[in-house]
This record gives sequence, structure tokens and C-alpha cells, in this order.
Amino acid sequence: MRIAYTGWTWLVNHKDNQVWEFEQFLREAADLGYQEVENFAFITDYFDNDASRVKELLDKYGLKMANLYQHFSDDDEKDFENALKFVAFMKGIGAKYLNLQAPMWSEEPLERPLDQEKIRKYAALSDRIGRLCRDNGILACFHPHAQTAVYKKDQVQLFLDSTDPGLVSLCLDTAHTTIAGMDAVEAFKRWLPRLGYVHLKDVDPGLARSEHPMKSFCELGVGTIDFRGIHRVLREGGYDGVLCVELDSRPVCNYKSAMISRQYLHNALGL
Repeated sequence: MRIAYTGWTWLVNHKDNQVWEFEQFLREAADLGYQEVENFAFITDYFDNDASRVKELLDKYGLKMANLYQHFSDDDEKDFENALKFVAFMKGIGAKYLNLQAPMWSEEPLERPLDQEKIRKYAALSDRIGRLCRDNGILACFHPHAQTAVYKKDQVQLFLDSTDPGLVSLCLDTAHTTIAGMDAVEAFKRWLPRLGYVHLKDVDPGLARSEHPMKSFCELGVGTIDFRGIHRVLREGGYDGVLCVELDSRPVCNYKSAMISRQYLHNALGL
């Protein structure tokens, strides 16, 4: 298994300075011993869609870009056109996974009942993008996420039942799975055959805000998720892909949070 870190949180401070911040992310991730990195697909705009500039920076710090992350917009044609651009960019930088996520809402209610029509709509779009990815040597992975239509257990299962396993895999996130009310170890056991990519972050219930459950996310080993159990499921199931650490809100700074999680992976899991 290969260890990666997500870099979008470095790129939210200065709208005119994202290229510098992206390189700072690579410098810090490499310094901490991460092997690969991931970023939101919006980095294509920061580099004027010039993949060679990103590849040069990745080579400079001895890193690989594992994944780009695409957010759907509810405009299927626009989303597919974006996927065409992202896939071409990914081939230029050597990325092998494209994460997909349903549109996210911020207004109440944050949790909503099963919407079969929406889920099947996202499934059809994911199959279409998944075929594009497959034809270009890339694996499309859908990411269930809080405050979207694909989040709870029944929603995830309907999405998987509505997509072609040969075109669309699953990116399971330990924290989103947990705050959706599932046991993370059992979820990884259940969906291991569809698993293509993994997001790691911990959950500390003591940090939770009832109206914003994602506020409970924290560094690996700080919260209550059984990462040893998840690692055992992955290892025994033959998973040999990417484990990508992510943290939306950092108590101090990106570097310190990435360091805490990297130390945990080494000390607790031997990775």
C-alpha cells in the first residue's frame, strides 16, 4: 500500500499565489515521507492546463500524483467536458485515479432521505466518465460524502448497484463513513470488492458540532476510528492501492497535521 496526502488545504489562502502554495505542499509532503499526493482538479486552472509544469514539480520533490478529485455540478454535459480536460491533464502528470463526488449542499437539512432519481443520475454520469477513464488507463472512483445524495449506507449501496463495476470503483473515506452512522471496519469489509481508493481521516466525537458533523474530523490516531482493523481488512483482502490522508480543518497548520498522521501510520500500522 502506498501513502499519499491531499493538498487542497494548502491552496485556500491566497487567490493569486496558488502555484507557490502547491509547491510548498509538495515540499512538506515529501519532507514528511509521503510517497504520493492528491489534489482537487482545480489545479488545472492554476497551471493554465499545462501538465508539464506540474510534472516538473512532482519530479523535483520525488513524488507521484495519485489522484485528481472532480466535483459534480448537476450539469452533466459540463461535468463530462471537465472530465475530458482532467483526464488529458492526468495523463500528462501520470495520475491513475479520478475521484468523483456528488454536488454538496450547505443549507438545512444537512442529512436527507434516499433520492433514487438523483443517485441513478449520478450513477449514469459516473459510468460515462468511468468509460472515458478506462479507455485512458485511469480508474474512476466515486467518493460518498456528507451533505450529498450519496452518503448513507443505503444511498451508497444503491449507487453501487446502479453502476458498472468494470467502470466505477469506490473511494471509501473512513471519516465520512463513520459520521454517516456506519462501522468503518464493517463498511470496508462490505464494499472491499468495489474498493479502488481510500481516504483516511479520524473522527473525534468530542469535537463534533451537531449541525456540522464534519467538524469532528481530526488527525489519524487522535480520534476513535479503528485503523488497525481497517488495515487488517485491506491487507487480508489483498488491497494494494493508495491510502490517502486528508484533513479538512487543521488545529494548527497543514504541516503539523500531516506530520501527526504520518507518524501514526508508521508507528501504529508500520506503513
